[in-house]
Amino acid sequence: MCTPFVLGEDERLDEINAQLRLIQKKNGLTFGTDAYLLSAFVRPAPHDRAVDLGSGTGVIPLLLTARQKIAYACAIEIQPAFAALIARNVALNDLTDRITPLCADVREVCPQQLPWAKEADIVTANPPYMRTDSGARNRADEKYIARHEVAGGIDDFCAAAARLLRSGGLFYSVWRPDRLSALMASMARHRLEPKRMVFVHADEQSEPSMVLTEARLDGAPSLKILPPLFLHSSESRGDRSRPLTPRAQSIYDSMRFCE
Repeated sequence: MCTPFVLGEDERLDEINAQLRLIQKKNGLTFGTDAYLLSAFVRPAPHDRAVDLGSGTGVIPLLLTARQKIAYACAIEIQPAFAALIARNVALNDLTDRITPLCADVREVCPQQLPWAKEADIVTANPPYMRTDSGARNRADEKYIARHEVAGGIDDFCAAAARLLRSGGLFYSVWRPDRLSALMASMARHRLEPKRMVFVHADEQSEPSMVLTEARLDGAPSLKILPPLFLHSSESRGDRSRPLTPRAQSIYDSMRFCE
């Protein structure tokens, strides 16, 4: 049995920022821009309880609690090896009193399974982007499950958010712009009203690579589209280091979107 501080042969340890260290599986999806920007997109709610669906390494709950954006979190992960990894990452960062891993299927999980045994105030999700019939089959099952909708599609994630949220609670997701219609249709089916949205681009000349959405369960229709976020300037194309734009750097430094 691996302890939080002893790495397995298939693991590595990364410094996320001054506050967090993260054990990651070499064969699993690693921490990236989408998870960090989703965490930054979550509005500060320091007394709220949050659930992260398909939590992977647990990085989103770790970021949210470390930055005091939420009070408590439940990290739901279907793969037992990753649920165990979340527990180790939580212990590694001394957050065992604030984050509870739960090995469960998002298609079946209910509020009674949460540590506080009732609905949550916030649900976050960085769900698999790819249909099972698209893209190459990953050799590692961990990556295949994380990238493809084999353990639940976007409709399953929206349904889970609606089950787990109190009325008026917020659902935050990061998704692919080319599949935005599927997200909007699923939200409509499950009483999740989009309230805030931003498209993220590599630079001014690139199409958006992701879309961040905030939706309210049983909310009234009213959607605010934020200015697009350009991560880099077009002039930096070809530059391997590609510095962030001032707005993107501010979001990374503060882990907040300023509106």
